[in-house]
Amino acid sequence: MRKSISVLGSTGSIGMQTLDVARNLNIGVHGLAADKNIDLLEKQVREFRPKAVSISSDEHADELRWRLKDLKVDVLSGAEGLARVAALKYVDLVVNAIVGIAGLMPTMEAIRHKKNIALANKETLVVAGSLVMEEAKKHGVDIIPVDSEHSAIYQCIMGNNKDDISKLILTASGGPFRGCRRKDLLHVTLEDALKHPNWTMGNKITIDCATLMNKGLEIIEARWLFNINEDKIDVLIHPQSIVHSMVEYVDGSIMAQMGAPDMRIPIQFALTCPGRKHNSFLRLNFIKTGILTFEEPDHDTFPTLKFAYGALKKSGTMPAVMNGANEKAVELFLNGKIKFIHIFELIEKVMQKHEVNNNPSINDIIEADAWAKEEAARICSKGELPG
Repeated sequence: MRKSISVLGSTGSIGMQTLDVARNLNIGVHGLAADKNIDLLEKQVREFRPKAVSISSDEHADELRWRLKDLKVDVLSGAEGLARVAALKYVDLVVNAIVGIAGLMPTMEAIRHKKNIALANKETLVVAGSLVMEEAKKHGVDIIPVDSEHSAIYQCIMGNNKDDISKLILTASGGPFRGCRRKDLLHVTLEDALKHPNWTMGNKITIDCATLMNKGLEIIEARWLFNINEDKIDVLIHPQSIVHSMVEYVDGSIMAQMGAPDMRIPIQFALTCPGRKHNSFLRLNFIKTGILTFEEPDHDTFPTLKFAYGALKKSGTMPAVMNGANEKAVELFLNGKIKFIHIFELIEKVMQKHEVNNNPSINDIIEADAWAKEEAARICSKGELPG
């Protein structure tokens, strides 16, 4: 079990649940980093007494420094603050729960300081999987998945020969619009899109679940986490969210990991693996659960899975462009600038306009992300989306 951790994105959904797990297991929290929620961050600092804390802006840092003047804690800010929290000397695991590409550089900084990573920030591997995994191998760092799907696969592979894997099967709830057709999505409201049937998450990931882009990102993440080609990664819709994912082996055996839809379970496993610890979290009751069902994804209504497979096939900077376009499209939808259906169209238009760099550096990837977001904003402002 980990002795001390840093939590990046501590005021978000995964970050707060990570702190709940750390509280239950009495794991030391030596570093915290958050975006703008200064009130919650102050409460977390006062409870866990980290050595260092970082917040996004200098202005917020000044405010937090004043509030915490009675405590001995380094208050940092911005990208430099994130990097320092990720590299704290006494930390043996960094939990990266930041949303979006902002999680990439702290992950790289932690790896370079030989910190093992509990990764909830899927964009790190989506945009720069090859570079990140190479860096982790170079520094002898373990990357342990936190997402319930990848944690499930990680557990199903333990004790087995990876060469015997026939395919990985990622499961998806189908989101709030499972069973809908394209025409049914024309008048979706923000309130509709934020009603996930099984999980409670932040707004961005909830919208990604509604478009199935979250599963598209997970396809790319799985490709790099488990070093397996995309043609061996399948997706099944599983509305009950009980089977978190599966691994099929060459002999026809399929191993599945199941549990109640509670993110604290995979988070705890990431903090204790390969061991396990007792907790009081919700237990799965098969009698109450009843029937488990599975369906094929609707690729026509939800083309995001096609986008993900296509981005992997083209490789290079294309996954970063797909991710950047999606981040901007979701932001525009959350702010009422575009319709839900426009998310798909905007991502596709940006991907079509991109000239792939097949051998990118980290800087090239960051530039591709920025270009994709600018291009998405331009397409929106120029009225190039259908009404």
